[in-house]
Amino acid sequence: MKLYIAKKLLSFPLILLGISLVVFIAIRSLPGDPARLMAGPQATPEAVQDMRVRLGLEEPLPLQYWRFIQGAVHGNLGVSLQSKQPVMAEIGERLPYTLALAFLSYLLAIVVGVPAGMLGAVYQHRWVDQVVMILAITGASIANFWLALIAMNTFAVQLGWVPLLGAESWRSYILPTLTLAIFPMAVVARMTRSGVIDVLSADYIRTARAKGLAPRRIYWKHAFRNALVPIVTIVALNFGSLIGGAVVTESVFNWPGIGRLLVDSVRYRDYPVIEGVTLVAVSGVVLMNLLGEVLIGFLNPKIRFN
Repeated sequence: MKLYIAKKLLSFPLILLGISLVVFIAIRSLPGDPARLMAGPQATPEAVQDMRVRLGLEEPLPLQYWRFIQGAVHGNLGVSLQSKQPVMAEIGERLPYTLALAFLSYLLAIVVGVPAGMLGAVYQHRWVDQVVMILAITGASIANFWLALIAMNTFAVQLGWVPLLGAESWRSYILPTLTLAIFPMAVVARMTRSGVIDVLSADYIRTARAKGLAPRRIYWKHAFRNALVPIVTIVALNFGSLIGGAVVTESVFNWPGIGRLLVDSVRYRDYPVIEGVTLVAVSGVVLMNLLGEVLIGFLNPKIRFN
């Protein structure tokens, strides 16, 4: 396990390097000129060219990429073309909001999804199982932005129970957290149900029943414990989808996180911010996957990683 973690950590810079190159090329292939956007629609060609020189966009692309990599190695992701603020400062200001939203959403997904999946497995092919599966399939299929709009219109506009936009108080977390948690909650419930059903057919479960152990002990101590590996795997792998969902959710709820920062940066072709936010998001996904693999190794020492 230690050797595997070391290999993963050593490959981490290479992953970030590859992602940064892809993002660098992709965003510069988008239509629209940042210099034109910054100079204004009425600017003359001379003013636009002057803006390009000030922004460093007239330099060859390989030189621009090399300077970006040099700065990133030293913790400097550049300066925002729009706000003129350091990219690291903008990300540091908004990242806590995204992390809080992601943590609450994943916590809610696990707290609700795991018991729901257990109910579906214990009462397999009964009405409880059917209700759980219908809700799980619906939650995994529903569009995130549509659910956010419906929730805003119902609970914020019509009922007035929660704030409509922003992050002014703890009540502001309710709707974004619920909206963002629906998809991982459905995935966790389905994976828990599937994993526990597979374990319940094992010989040691039949032996435990023959010994007269209490059903609660059989389900939670024996079945659920041995089904944790696929559950932890799916939770770790779905962190990427959570980041993707945060982009939509934060945009709809006007949430001051890095998801909305990314959307605004794409709108204004703010290259340094796009690259910085992408690297931070990819780093979070890679680290979550590594953490999931480490937890799997502790849960099942028989697993060998190559």
